[in-house]
Amino acid sequence: MGTDVRHSDGPETRELTASEAGRLDAVLSRALPELSRARIQRLIEAGNVRVNGEIFRKSATVQEGDLLEFELPAIDHAVAPSGLDLPRLYDDAALSVIDKPPGLAVHGAPGDTGPSVAGWWLEQLGPAAAGFDVERPGIVHRLDKDTSGVLLLAKTPAAQAALSHAFEERATRKTYLAIVEGKPPQPRAVVDAPIDRHPGDRTRMAVTTSGRPSRTEYEVIAADNERSLLEVHPETGRTHQIRVHLSAIGCPVADDGVYGKRAPRGRQLLHAYRIQVPHPSGGTLTVTSPVPADMAGAIRSIGAEQVASHYSQPVPPNLEAAPDELAP
Repeated sequence: MGTDVRHSDGPETRELTASEAGRLDAVLSRALPELSRARIQRLIEAGNVRVNGEIFRKSATVQEGDLLEFELPAIDHAVAPSGLDLPRLYDDAALSVIDKPPGLAVHGAPGDTGPSVAGWWLEQLGPAAAGFDVERPGIVHRLDKDTSGVLLLAKTPAAQAALSHAFEERATRKTYLAIVEGKPPQPRAVVDAPIDRHPGDRTRMAVTTSGRPSRTEYEVIAADNERSLLEVHPETGRTHQIRVHLSAIGCPVADDGVYGKRAPRGRQLLHAYRIQVPHPSGGTLTVTSPVPADMAGAIRSIGAEQVASHYSQPVPPNLEAAPDELAP
């Protein structure tokens, strides 16, 4: 039994003068880019923020010149040794990009004490973890437990805020590879269908008229009479979006035990192949994760040997500087 590693930091009190009028959470979010807006909202809701000495709601309007006082509570990160050794596809002072294996949760479910990416990342951050939101230590996006591939992890609160903002503004481009049952009705199309919680099962998502706008672009790369390989680009980031949309057009992800038509023979065949994201320090970072053996085998099984070889090849990460950064 390993000993828990504990990182803690005492409460921190800050104050600033509002430089603009607007919603309290929005004003604070712009003034404190190192904190995510979600964390700021939780601080307000917990009564840790005062405006001219009074507690306000997050939607309350503040005026230019108002005194904003807030306390960052002590954070106590207890980290159980994970025993994980996750491969890094890219690494610098601001962030890491890992190659997440299938079967590993990004966040453990409530009551789940098993290994997770979040727990492993806290272990990697060490004492620096105390500067992060305890609920999201460096996590800026998620992959389903049985989905493999590229996953971004921030090393500093400022990098996390910048990357989270990029996802919120849809400034990222994600490419997934999916083996699906059957063949889509069109070789290339956009599934534009709102997604919400399933009305009869709150653990699942579904296409519903009252759901949030959701768009997924796909292209058929190879196919046989039973299965197809798709390149998929989600334009929005809803929970289970790709799996729900592909199931809605009659082509669920192969071996998907939740949204599929057959009993799964293995894990869902969905892989986060590539991500392009604005780097917090400038420029555009592109990182690719070659398909793992089970995905490569599934691609070969539909008679696409050359395609499987293409997607199995390692691709060096690329950080392309913005034009103004290239100027002498």
